[in-house]
Amino acid sequence: MEIVHLLRATTVELGLHSTRFANRNGMHPTDVRALIALMDAGRAGEEMTAGRLGAALGLNSAGTTALVDRLERAGHVRRVRGRRDRRQVVVEVDARAVDLGWASFGPLIERAVQLLRGYDERELAAIRGFLEGVREAAAGTE
Repeated sequence: MEIVHLLRATTVELGLHSTRFANRNGMHPTDVRALIALMDAGRAGEEMTAGRLGAALGLNSAGTTALVDRLERAGHVRRVRGRRDRRQVVVEVDARAVDLGWASFGPLIERAVQLLRGYDERELAAIRGFLEGVREAAAGTE
């Protein structure tokens, strides 16, 4: 149970870090979650429509529109035509939002990467498997 409690404590600390970032930048915590989802999609080479974003965040259509409008007004995202289907409108993170996030989360990410360098491939596979399993359990997809 010690590791489960450590994971919970880590989750709480990460949530507090995210909340401080949101507060400092006049954002709602859902705005931060949206930017993370959009950046994750971008890293995976996936285009994110507003509908997909809303589904990922558990928002209805009106809530998603308000979210994207708010992020767009703040200069954090932009609506663009899809690369694969020009009829689709996709939401992309603006480079300024990435820079803003990196200023706050970069040192934490760099520290995590530094810690991971101390593990061999077998240990990394075990860590990855554990985290994927917990994420799936939390998402109810296990």
